[in-house]
Amino acid sequence: MSNQQPTDLSGRRVLVPGGTGAVGEGVVRRYLAAGADVVVPTRSRSRSDEFAALLDDDAIARFHLVVHDYTTFAGAADLVAQTTHFLGGVDDVVAPIGGWWAGKTLAKIDQRDWDSAFVGLATTHMAMLRAALPALSRTGAYSVVVGDSSAYPVPGSGLVSMEQSALAMMQRVAAAEAGDSRRVFALVLGPVRSRVVAGEPEWISAEQIGAAAVALSGSTLPSAAIPLHGTAELERLLAQTDAASRP
Repeated sequence: MSNQQPTDLSGRRVLVPGGTGAVGEGVVRRYLAAGADVVVPTRSRSRSDEFAALLDDDAIARFHLVVHDYTTFAGAADLVAQTTHFLGGVDDVVAPIGGWWAGKTLAKIDQRDWDSAFVGLATTHMAMLRAALPALSRTGAYSVVVGDSSAYPVPGSGLVSMEQSALAMMQRVAAAEAGDSRRVFALVLGPVRSRVVAGEPEWISAEQIGAAAVALSGSTLPSAAIPLHGTAELERLLAQTDAASRP
């Protein structure tokens, strides 16, 4: 790993929708380790209690789990409004929202498949970006987590490929529209090692993805799509963010 000094994000307010998932857990851990206050919405009280039990006691005071449905435009707007009210603002958002879908060719999907794997996830991402991006501080960053399936077709998982392609374009359009006023990143991933998936040694880990997001938050790097498939790409990013770190 890099010799980069740990990023200090003390006082930063970070919203992580999807933070109770396998990738989200690594993101949450790294922001807490950097000293940030982290808000994680979940629609399940039992899931929130289970997740909180995984964290170190010294980070609990800065960890805010809220039971909230953020999958609609109104729900996402309310989440951002509540976070702003209780913490005084939102500095960064990392959105590892969604999961894998497989089992049918495009010719065999039904309405329920379409609504769940494409419409539902795309709507949730759009709702969060729409609500949160204008509310971010000028030093903050919005990072959406996107899989390689955004660029490569996966037979039998076409809805994932289509939805991830939509997210990749969402990041590009949002970055172009924001210009210099906000920074919007896509963290583009291959397979990921996590607490629930052992994976292969060369895969990037959930906590390494968190390290990348933290480094982007603490830097002045402009909007971009960031490939993260292993240690070499992470090291390259950390070197770039170290050179562009905020004073």
